[in-house]
Amino acid sequence: MATENKNLSQYDKNTIPNTKGLRFGIVVSEWNDNITSGLYNGALQALLENNVPQEDIVTWYVPGSFELVYGSKKMIQTQNVDAVIAIGSVIQGETKHFDFVCEAVSQGIKDLNVQTDVPVVFCVLTDNTMQQAIDRSGGKHGNKGTEAAIVAIRMAYLKTSV
Repeated sequence: MATENKNLSQYDKNTIPNTKGLRFGIVVSEWNDNITSGLYNGALQALLENNVPQEDIVTWYVPGSFELVYGSKKMIQTQNVDAVIAIGSVIQGETKHFDFVCEAVSQGIKDLNVQTDVPVVFCVLTDNTMQQAIDRSGGKHGNKGTEAAIVAIRMAYLKTSV
């Protein structure tokens, strides 16, 4: 397992670009909200810790991970953000629904990155079990939301500096 014995939340704050003047969007799935709320809290805290003012963080909620693509697209179109973090959690069940949702969301977010000038960060856990999701949303492997926020900062900086 790639994250075994690795905390996803650790980063060197001295290597993070200046966030002055940057605006961030976070689109959060309400499905598996016990997981997505942990991811959201990690992302929000990382943005705040890296000097992004609360008023420069826009948060929207959508019903499920499938809807993250549309929510991210509308946020890009209407909120003048420099990066969007798409937060979701899809946990394997007994049917192929997991495969279809994971494929659609990852392709949709990829498409937004190709079609727009605003980076959309993929923070969608695609786990086999609830425990794996717990471990990555503030548990023993840290918080993937924190990692996504750091990626968003780096990508927003790239967008505005090139």
